[in-house]
Amino acid sequence: MQQKLSKREETHKRMLAAAGRSFRAHGYAGIGVDGIAKEAGVTSGAFYAHFGSKDGAFSSAVIDGLDEVIAGVPLFQSKHGEDWVQAFADYYLGKPHRDDQACGCAMTSLTPEVVRSSEALRSIYEKKMSKIAGLIAEGLAGVSEENRIARAWAMLAVLIGGLNITRAMDNLDTAENISEAIKVAAIKAAGQAQVVV
Repeated sequence: MQQKLSKREETHKRMLAAAGRSFRAHGYAGIGVDGIAKEAGVTSGAFYAHFGSKDGAFSSAVIDGLDEVIAGVPLFQSKHGEDWVQAFADYYLGKPHRDDQACGCAMTSLTPEVVRSSEALRSIYEKKMSKIAGLIAEGLAGVSEENRIARAWAMLAVLIGGLNITRAMDNLDTAENISEAIKVAAIKAAGQAQVVV
């Protein structure tokens, strides 16, 4: 049975979701505390009471976003079995995910911002991304763990970089063509065979 959240916990959850959407859609510099508070339906004072600062909210949004991926990868693996890599690539580069920056993957939207963040957040980011790579590696064929981890990182790099490139394209046909090429490259990077439909 799921425990009911207190009003403070519900407010915090709502503010964290608003911060995540705001930073993903606008970048760190593109949104302020007032904008995030307004998006969450709270005062700026309530925002500071929960996060202490904009940096605190950003760190929480990064951690929460990467935790979503950590929870999501095993679900993809369980649902799609041996074809999970292709299903994940199809989802990741698919038009709905490409178009929805505010609710899209934190790995793509927030990684460039983490590069410019504190050493403490970069350390947390590294641990969480390593966990994600490990989960991906668990779902790849191969005896050598070292090789599977390397392929997991390659797959992640291709997907994250590829999604950023497709999102930057003005022409929808160009974005679609790049997306298809990136899907193939990600599947190959993972050492999997593409399913021909």
